Amino acid sequence: MPAPDDTVPGGLAGHLDGFVRAVREAGVPVGISQAVDAAEVLTVVDLLDREQLRHGLGAVLLQRAAQRPTFDVLFDLWWPLTDRPGRPGGSANPDADDEATGADTDGMPPAGGDPGQLAEWMRAELLRLLLSGDEEALRRFARLAVDQLGQGQPSPSGQSFFSYRVLRALSPDTLIAALVRGLLGGEQGGGLAEQVARQTGKERVAAFRAAVEAEVRRRTAAEKGRDRVARTAVRPLADQVDFLRAQQSDLAELRRTVAPLARRLAARLSARRRLGREGRLDFRRTVRASLATGGMPLVTHHRPRAVHKPELVVLCDVSGSVAGFSHFTLMLTQALREHFTGVRAFAFVDATDEVTRFFRPGVDVVDAIARIGREADVVAFDGHSDYGNAFEVFAEKWPAAVGPKTSLLVLGDGRTNYRQPGLATLADLVRRSRSAYWLNPEPRRLWGSGDSDADRYREVIPMVEVRTAAQLADFVTTL
Repeated sequence: MPAPDDTVPGGLAGHLDGFVRAVREAGVPVGISQAVDAAEVLTVVDLLDREQLRHGLGAVLLQRAAQRPTFDVLFDLWWPLTDRPGRPGGSANPDADDEATGADTDGMPPAGGDPGQLAEWMRAELLRLLLSGDEEALRRFARLAVDQLGQGQPSPSGQSFFSYRVLRALSPDTLIAALVRGLLGGEQGGGLAEQVARQTGKERVAAFRAAVEAEVRRRTAAEKGRDRVARTAVRPLADQVDFLRAQQSDLAELRRTVAPLARRLAARLSARRRLGREGRLDFRRTVRASLATGGMPLVTHHRPRAVHKPELVVLCDVSGSVAGFSHFTLMLTQALREHFTGVRAFAFVDATDEVTRFFRPGVDVVDAIARIGREADVVAFDGHSDYGNAFEVFAEKWPAAVGPKTSLLVLGDGRTNYRQPGLATLADLVRRSRSAYWLNPEPRRLWGSGDSDADRYREVIPMVEVRTAAQLADFVTTL
């Protein structure tokens, strides 16, 4: 990072540099100009106003809304609630920070008293703060709750404060009913007013949960170091989630990346005639026009170039070992139907079946994938991947599916369970297609290890490592 503006104090500039590096390491692309802009932000915002600082840095460092959760987690680690002038990173002593920020403990049961009495008092206080809607007070109460209820025996990793202990003791979700009654203020329940009150209550409880988790991260960072906590606390961005390790929540986020990827992939695979901006030369019109210039063809005429949508055939491994990858790629197949004249999808485990019928326009892709598991004839023997048999079944049942206008995509890890790989059949399919690519969700270093025949497949078809949506985007841009 270049030297910051002279008006930024040296210690604060170094702290900002660490924060910018952490944001970049978390997968958010931050260039030199953005880092310089972040330094400029420190000279124009009120550094004592934490939210103003958050929004100022976010405005210059972030490019997409999906990056915001990652940024917020890192911001809370580098600029915690307990910041004081000249102490941008907060104190390494959580107790000292509590004293400095004046956590309100008036009316609390005495220390060392009945834990049940303490929890009941804190539940009542939490309900009062949720009703008031004071976000700052709620965050300070979260710090107090972690201090009083969140400490336990240190884990093997060295962590001694845990959010689940606080949330288990206070059970904030059980306060929703009382919170709704309080927000209604004695008015009759039901209808729109109750729906609004319930939604408001859920949002405030979620904000309290987030404050507790942020405070636990702060204290853990004081114990173990900010950098170490940042590596484990920050979830990967949606386009960096490994398909083979994706959870249901990750797949839901990945659905938002499918449409733009489909548009780009369709544009790259389009079977356009590369004869310049216009089509073939129209000889007759060109000669006729040359009569006006003494037979010199100074102006040429061309036939309009017909840009057509290509055909696409997708062969997708849907076995359990690549479930997350197949889920995403089938979503991509559904999106690609808008850009190709003929999209035919085939799924296989140890046999192959056409599943195009499950992806009609307007069909929910999650339901379509569930139907594939129930209704598609993709298992012939034991339900373990058999690429050789799957390729042979495909070539035998659908011999005309792949032709000169067809782009072929094979999606799978290439692990054959030590069965015949079907190289000759695949090579014939590649020869007959217009273009063919194999997208493999396993790391390149594992190709050819164990029962993987990926190194043999890549001899007959271009194979690309695609473990994340970001890698898929890179593949599309390099086609």
